[in-house]
Amino acid sequence: MKFQLSEVGRKLTSRSGILELMDDLGRAMSEHPEMRMMGGGNPARIPGVEAVWRERMHQVMNDGDRFERMLAHYDVPQGQPQFIRSLVRHLNDRFGWGLSERNVAITNGSQTAYFLLFNLLGGRDAGGNPRRILMPLCPEYIGYADQGLQPDVFSSCRPRIENLGAHRFKYRVDFDRLTVGDDIAAICVSRPTNPTGNVLTDEEIRRLAALADAHDIPLIIDNAYGAPFPGIVFSDVEPVWNPDIILSLSLSKLGLPGVRTGILVAREDVIDAVAAANAIGSLANGNLGQTLVEPLLAGGDITGLCRDVIRPFYEERALRAQAWVEEFFDDDLDYHVHVCEGALFLWLWFRDLPVTTRTLYERLKTRDVLVVPGSYFFYGLDEPWQHSRECIRVNYALNPDSVREGLAILADEVRRLYRQSPLPCP
Repeated sequence: MKFQLSEVGRKLTSRSGILELMDDLGRAMSEHPEMRMMGGGNPARIPGVEAVWRERMHQVMNDGDRFERMLAHYDVPQGQPQFIRSLVRHLNDRFGWGLSERNVAITNGSQTAYFLLFNLLGGRDAGGNPRRILMPLCPEYIGYADQGLQPDVFSSCRPRIENLGAHRFKYRVDFDRLTVGDDIAAICVSRPTNPTGNVLTDEEIRRLAALADAHDIPLIIDNAYGAPFPGIVFSDVEPVWNPDIILSLSLSKLGLPGVRTGILVAREDVIDAVAAANAIGSLANGNLGQTLVEPLLAGGDITGLCRDVIRPFYEERALRAQAWVEEFFDDDLDYHVHVCEGALFLWLWFRDLPVTTRTLYERLKTRDVLVVPGSYFFYGLDEPWQHSRECIRVNYALNPDSVREGLAILADEVRRLYRQSPLPCP
């Protein structure tokens, strides 16, 4: 049998960053239980949250034939109607967005949602002209990087780096550098940003929305970690939506990554396109996540769960991890930590690191520490940037003992690299 890949087949089977990340994570969890897991974006297991999902499963099991119907029935490609009705009511009651049920589509996870969006919008148009997705705040989520089926789908803009003290910094959208050409089909940001934990300010979002509106293109906002749920944002921010914005939400960071449920809130024609693509690509969406979460939306209980359980849990772990960084990384190291405003990550920058963070990543793996080298997050740039080879992403949310040990080993390894370098130690 000849198994000859097409051009798209070669694209989908290439050695992508997200494939390597997920492969390393899977192997580490199954084959190396001693590995200190600080890579990946898996949410923590929060007892108070898990108790909610266990109770919801009991309720489904004891509700007549609800369990059997959940397993045995296909839903429509747009998503489960009752879930969509409850979500629309919840969002309208909280934010006054004036949504209808035709403004929401469900996908089999946010990753699928973005695969559909980027390929519905990006690539060559009917006239053969290239269309690209603009990332105005690079670095951006590793999972986007290889989703375009056609080449050069993404264009990214370097941020402005704002120093916030000896060892802290923050990326800002550099509007002076940001250019929206005729080839740009959409602007896309994550908020909070994966990998850095950056939360774009309301003013930055307003300016991006105005820029998108001026060019008659959508602004896509990935809200997988943000408000209104799961609410892993350490400041008070209001989510924003209007008919020119495509907003994505996810159930994963509510402690349900295994149910693969993504949500898009958008104009009706966008929702119709996504539903049509859903039917072709996956026929229908999974029912479990929608069934479990729907009553929490209908009754408003999801707000308290996020505010009183999920956000405090992650905020405490973020503060603890930052304290460990200060403990292990002395002033003899030229290290910088992005201000952690949300999500599950610390983003560390080692200025003038003698090796790439890909080499640092391999060295750490030999010491049973798994992180993510930052270079994967800097795609779509017009020219190389040394900064992209000096950063790593660390997941602070999992086992605290492992995180503390891992940060100590990371500090030791970085210190060794600087001392071995022929360059002066910073």
